[in-house]
Amino acid sequence: MKIRLNKFLSECGISSRRKSEEYIKTGRVSVNGEIITDFSFYVDPANDLVYLDGEKLKPEKKVYYLLNKPKGYITTTSDEKNRKKVTDLIKTKHKIFPVGRLDYNTTGVLILTNDGNFSNFMTHPSKKIPRVYHATLDKPLIQEHSDKLLKGIYLDGRKSKFEEVKIINVKNKKTVEVTTVEGRNHFVKRMFGQLGYFVKSLERVKFGIFTVEKLPYGYYREITPEEIEKVYRLYDK
Repeated sequence: MKIRLNKFLSECGISSRRKSEEYIKTGRVSVNGEIITDFSFYVDPANDLVYLDGEKLKPEKKVYYLLNKPKGYITTTSDEKNRKKVTDLIKTKHKIFPVGRLDYNTTGVLILTNDGNFSNFMTHPSKKIPRVYHATLDKPLIQEHSDKLLKGIYLDGRKSKFEEVKIINVKNKKTVEVTTVEGRNHFVKRMFGQLGYFVKSLERVKFGIFTVEKLPYGYYREITPEEIEKVYRLYDK
């Protein structure tokens, strides 16, 4: 299957797609011995020979990891404050990045990969891939507020809601499970905050088909090709 030249360079781990376009425009990339300056040019990765500055390129192997994120780690690949990063927890020679974000002290399911297409698929709003969280609140959740969170409240100027709200601790009603298809920053915390609750702790227990039930905090495993196929099969609507 043919893909655009700039996308091919990006998949080879050379740089971002935008930087790849600069390489192409300045005549540093050749395809089958011919200099190509059009970054929308299509190549066949299986048959075409692509070179950058005389060095043959080939797509980087796609890798996928499922991490049970512990507290005290940030979900970025670099940090000017030199804080601990989730990428520090995974031993790999590949340049990986987290799929979406979890707050510094939020724990649970986090996917890391070098596959930009898969990352975009998992986080794109149109796919409506469910995320399930366990939240511990500073006070009991009353039924009226639970109903409001299901029907929708205004956040960022638009109506926002949870798909499900369940009380986990029936004695004090402070620990709840919520399901959302939203990926906005601090979404769960801000939703509760709109109704006067403070989220004391938050854990993502499920993202799509992925859970970390058998993984201790800070541990990870590779995601199988079968699991990747299942994700596309279930959510590519």
